[in-house]
Parts: sequence; C-alpha cells; structure tokens
Amino acid sequence: MQGGRKKVFIDGSAGTTGLRIKDRLSARPDIELILLPEEERKNDEARREAIEASDISFLCLPDDAARETAEMMTDSDTVIIDTSTAHRTAEGWTYGFPELSGGAQRELIKKSKRISNPGCHASGFIALVAPLVECGLIKKDIELCCFSLTGYSGGGKKMIADYEKPELPEALAAPRQYGLMQSHKHLKEMQAVTGIETAPLFCPIVSSYYSGMQVSIPIFAKDISGGVEDIKHIYSKYSGMIKYCEHMDEEGFISASKMGGRDDMLISVVGNDERIVLMAVFDNLGKGASGAAIQNMNNVLGIDEGMGLIAEDL
Repeated sequence: MQGGRKKVFIDGSAGTTGLRIKDRLSARPDIELILLPEEERKNDEARREAIEASDISFLCLPDDAARETAEMMTDSDTVIIDTSTAHRTAEGWTYGFPELSGGAQRELIKKSKRISNPGCHASGFIALVAPLVECGLIKKDIELCCFSLTGYSGGGKKMIADYEKPELPEALAAPRQYGLMQSHKHLKEMQAVTGIETAPLFCPIVSSYYSGMQVSIPIFAKDISGGVEDIKHIYSKYSGMIKYCEHMDEEGFISASKMGGRDDMLISVVGNDERIVLMAVFDNLGKGASGAAIQNMNNVLGIDEGMGLIAEDL
C-alpha cells in the first residue's frame, strides 16, 4: 500500500489503546484520521461508513464487539487491525508479530487485510519461546511456567482510575496476582503461536506503577537441547523492535518499568548453567499494545516499521 496520505479510522478511540494510537497518529503528516462526533461513536452505520472510507481501521473494542464489527465488514477491502483477543487464533487472520520466523511473518502482514494484534503478556512469552521451538532447542512437548509483571494501565480505564485515586487502597499498594484459575485469555495464543503442546502455567501479576512489563520463563538446562550460548545466538538474530541485551540488569535487579514509554522490547537470558531464566522487558502499552498495532500498520503501508514509534539503540 504505497503513495499519498492514508486514511485511518480508530473504532474505539476512547479506550486506553485507542487513545494512544490516536495520539501517535495525530502527529503524522502521512496519516489522515477519520473522526466521528461523540454522538455517533456507537452508531453502527456511522462506524461502518468510517471503516469503509478508510485505508486502515483499528478495532480497539471488547472481544464481542470486535467480532461483530469484523463480520459486518466481511466484504470490505479495508485493512483491519484488531487489538482485541477476538481473532488472535482465528482462521483468515494474520498474527501481527513481524519478528516471528526470522522476519518471515513481516511479509505475511504486509499482504494481509485482516491482522490480529498480539496480547501484551503473550508478546513477551512468544518472543522468548517461539524461536527456541522453531530451531529445535526446546521440544514442543515441554511444559513451561511463565511469570509476567505488568503496570496497572494494562487493566483499562477502570483499573487506572482505581490505582490513581488520591489515596491508594491498601489492597492495591502491593503486587496482586490474577488469572488464578489458569484460564487467562492470552493462553490460547501463547500455545498456538509458539507451537507447544501444553499451555504454560501462567502467573500474571499487576502492580502499582503505570506501565511496563517483565515476562520471565524459568527453565532447567536439562530441558534444552543446547546451552545458554545457543539461546543467546538465536535471540541475537532478532530484528525489528526486538533486541537481545547481554546485560539487562541494574546491580542485580531488573525493573519491570524499564521500558515504560517505549515501543521496543529487550530480551535476555539470566541464571546459571543449571537454572536459566528467559526474560523480556517492554511496555504493555507499547510493544504490548498500541506500539505493536502501529508497527503492523507501518508494515502494511510499506514504510519503515519504526515510523512514529519510540525505540533506542542500546
């Protein structure tokens, strides 16, 4: 998709992800945003017309609403990027993670009309596990655990309001684990995209800071067909918005907010020769949501995928 100023519509621009995409794209001279008056924001016909009039539309909606909208636009040639969970493993949708398979996924995204944006927790897990499975360093029948710490902005407007009350409730002052029944909505894509046979035992945790995410996967050396140096070699091949970092810690600590405000992801390997921890640090609102969505849009447009995104060489 080349040439001219592109028309973009954000369906659900009042939500956390939608607002962040809108803010980023408003400053870009190559993008013309289609905006609906407040009274028409939930008008199905007005939304349908806006999507039809756009070159690219972002769906920043609850899952059911995203499915209904996608069905409504079945015959449309508009490129749709869905940021909800609804289509991440759905047939006919391309998973929007350009760095997968040595960058081969990027070419699929460029040609696709229906793109599903990855989940925030899932992004870290997939970045760490997918290339190791693909090269045979870990087997598909491996059983993994995953711990993921996120800022409260990932919970949407209500959670943000709860954490930003003038007096923080005592229950919110300490980290809180959730997804206790092992049925978190990201599990399906974590298993499907990496190709592992068993979904990971997943422990997500939310804490009292705004944004940033740290995904950790502990693994024993005996479960790897190789060693730490082999993992480092594979991770160093990443391109795009994922970078391998040899020394990610700061005096023995790693802050989950390290990448807050950024759109790239750092991955690393820590531990020792027997007990290894695979680790990804990024922003749940950046590479975990709106940043990834804009990266996908840039690929569809055939331009530098980092256009309008915040990333630095380390």
